[in-house]
Amino acid sequence: MPYGISKFEDYCWADIMDAETLEIYAAYQRDLFVGPSPAVLMIDVYQASYDGGQQEVIDVIREHPSSCGARAWAMVEPAKQLLAAARAAGLPVIYSTGDVRSNANARKPTNRQRETETENAYDILPELAPEPEDLVVYKQRASCFYGTPLMSHLVGLGIQSLIVGGGTTSGCLRAGVQDAKANGFHVTIVEECCYDRTPINHKVNLFDMHHKYADVMKLDDVVAHLQRL
Repeated sequence: MPYGISKFEDYCWADIMDAETLEIYAAYQRDLFVGPSPAVLMIDVYQASYDGGQQEVIDVIREHPSSCGARAWAMVEPAKQLLAAARAAGLPVIYSTGDVRSNANARKPTNRQRETETENAYDILPELAPEPEDLVVYKQRASCFYGTPLMSHLVGLGIQSLIVGGGTTSGCLRAGVQDAKANGFHVTIVEECCYDRTPINHKVNLFDMHHKYADVMKLDDVVAHLQRL
């Protein structure tokens, strides 16, 4: 880890946070863990975020304005490992995606003026496709809790904590994490399993959530925990 960085702060933001910032947030340091009775929540790993393939974001958005390009694709293999470990441990797996059904009366969840409008924009990426027993929650707003049956599913399954991946870190993932915390769930974010359009958005929002709302943990540590269940 970088010199002077504690294990608690040894994540992707370590190269942008100065000593003063770390000291200001030192009161949040604590033991990190995966909570009891967990489920995996994959937020918005839908096709629109991956359109155009593994191009740099600045290039891919010219044709696919909703895409996160290579930064989204970088989380696919780690997410596959997380999902495999969760299913092997018998954990429930839940996905969220946009609700574009004709009777949904959907509203735009953000203020972005250009969107990718394709028939399969909100289909889950095939590489991360749900299994038949997984749940899919359809949403119209940034948070997967708002106006959806997600809370009912979690209560019915006896879930007490969530292991979260998906995107974007500063957008729908953050909205879901904050609502999960507000509803009393312990939240673990798997660092390698989330993404954003720019490194600064990704790092700053992970840092902030790590200190206030969630435990950011490495994939290897989360998988090791699941293998012990």
